[in-house]
Amino acid sequence: MGNDGGSIPTRRELVKNAARLPTVSELKATALEAQTHAWQNDPVSSDPIDLDNAVSDWRGRLYNYETVLQGLMPGASNGEPHEEKKEKEANDELSLSDTGRDLTFADTGIKSIRDIVRLKGKPYKSASSSETRWQCPVTFKELGPGSKAVYVVPCGHVFSELAVETILPDKLCPECSTSFEPTNIIPILPTDKAELAKLRLRMEALRAEGLRHSLKKDKSSGDKKSKKNKRKAGADEVDGDGKKKNGEHGSADGSADGLVPPPKKKKEKTNGLDSNGIASRINNPMTASLTAKVLAEQEKLQRQRKLAESR
Repeated sequence: MGNDGGSIPTRRELVKNAARLPTVSELKATALEAQTHAWQNDPVSSDPIDLDNAVSDWRGRLYNYETVLQGLMPGASNGEPHEEKKEKEANDELSLSDTGRDLTFADTGIKSIRDIVRLKGKPYKSASSSETRWQCPVTFKELGPGSKAVYVVPCGHVFSELAVETILPDKLCPECSTSFEPTNIIPILPTDKAELAKLRLRMEALRAEGLRHSLKKDKSSGDKKSKKNKRKAGADEVDGDGKKKNGEHGSADGSADGLVPPPKKKKEKTNGLDSNGIASRINNPMTASLTAKVLAEQEKLQRQRKLAESR
């Protein structure tokens, strides 16, 4: 500012600096910041993640269990998906920018408890920090933003990525001995496009089998299919005019002539007493015959009284 012209940047220099691409170290720092935020905060409620009650969806995102329960409650205000994600959510597309980003519950795509898995990590408290984190029970490595972690479906036990090479040959969870398939090892908060593509293909295969992320059956789709099949079967059997689609005419009640017997008419109750019915319920034959005679006489008297009254 001393009129020497050296301290005032020119317009060309300003534009050149603004258009500079971020360096590799800056990109790594940004990614680590986003990962740290995703590990520590619920993307829907922005509350701190409670590792004792943490859950994950098929994308590997972390949520508080209470957040999912509140979002699934009837009448809950879940919000609308972001405009730029509506089309992506319909096709289950994934984006690297979702990591560390605040979402509405509609953005998560969680529609049932079967869409999440409760995570079971080994608690670990470091000497340098008072925060409770997870520790891999196989490698004893601290899990968090600086290390890659995975969990096993359906049991939900959490391990480090390095432990996968150890537990894969046995295909048994070291914590609970639950069998699993290699495709059911889910990375927590993945950022690699290849990993995200594998998770999407896994969900497409599960949906084709009628399963959810937790490997439980999709009851909602099964109920809809069964109801649809029943309605279709009823429509094929009888049409709206009471006629079968194969050309056979039905009666007024929709049954085909000569194929379905007409419903039996109910016995009309008489004013008199059913002597045979009462006598048949008595085990002693002498008592039964006497009872039948008495009831027959009473019925005869009642008929005589009715005739006298009518005259």
